[in-house]
Amino acid sequence: QVQLVESGGGLAQAGGSLRLSCAASGRTSSGYGMGWFRQAPGKEREFVAFISQIVIKTYYAYYDDSVKGRFTISRDNAKNTVYLQMNSLKPEDTAVYYCAAGSRTYSSYRDGDAQLYDYWGQGTQVTVSS
Repeated sequence: QVQLVESGGGLAQAGGSLRLSCAASGRTSSGYGMGWFRQAPGKEREFVAFISQIVIKTYYAYYDDSVKGRFTISRDNAKNTVYLQMNSLKPEDTAVYYCAAGSRTYSSYRDGDAQLYDYWGQGTQVTVSS
C-alpha cells in the first residue's frame, strides 16, 4: 500500500507560480511511476504530467500539451516526494490537483490514462485569478 498526500495548493495570480508536493508513505515510492492529474469543476479528471521510476540512471517525463513548457515534474526518492513546479499560471489551470502512483512500465503512462494508476491522493486545490 502507498499513501499519497498532496500539499502546496492555494491561490495565485495569473502569471505566478506554485509548487505542489506529493508525499508518499507506506511502501517506498521509488519503485512507482508518479503522475499528476487535475479536475476542474464540471470537467473530467485530466492528465497533467508523469515521471518514471529511474530507468538506467534516467527519469522519463511526459506532459500534457496544455502545460508543456510551464510545468515541471520532479522527484526526490530520498524524501519519497514528487513535485510539480507550476509557472506562468493561467486561470484555466484552476482545478483540484491529484497525484497518483503506478507500477507499470513507464512507457505505459505516455498517454495519460488514469486507469493505469494504482494509488491516488486526496487532492489539493489550486486557484488562479486573472
